[in-house]
Amino acid sequence: MTATSSSKSTDKEIVITREFEAPRQLVWDVWTQPKHVEKWFGPKGFTTRVDKLDFKVGGESSYIMIGPDGTEYPSKGVFQEIVPIEKIVTTDEFGEGFDEIESMKNIDLPQGMTQTYLFDDLGQRTKLTIIVSHPTVEDREKHEAMGVIDGWNSSLDKVEEYLAEVQK
Repeated sequence: MTATSSSKSTDKEIVITREFEAPRQLVWDVWTQPKHVEKWFGPKGFTTRVDKLDFKVGGESSYIMIGPDGTEYPSKGVFQEIVPIEKIVTTDEFGEGFDEIESMKNIDLPQGMTQTYLFDDLGQRTKLTIIVSHPTVEDREKHEAMGVIDGWNSSLDKVEEYLAEVQK
């Protein structure tokens, strides 16, 4: 499976794109169903527990990424827009307790992020575009300094591997 990937930043946004050799419906399902999300979410070496995924406008999500050392990194969001198999817009915040993680104690975390996921149908391929929007340039810079681009690309590598498995 060959995927193309790119990322770029604007003043307040980080945009990451990836093409997958999988139909859009399958990529959508892998992105939106807890049993699949737990197989790929988070950088390589991390596992994820989906505590909540109320996939509807106004519904909440709560994921816990678990690092190789057992440290838990909580995140949460509220779905703002869902267009089936085309688009998801959700808030994205560090979950309760994130600022208590020893390695994060002295980090000024970015706030007020929104993530937009666009799923473009390319026949038997799907182009996924992730747009991470920040309220300020400073918040985008903080998020980049935390490694968000590398983290997402590592997660997308895991999506690619998982898609190859489920299509066998």
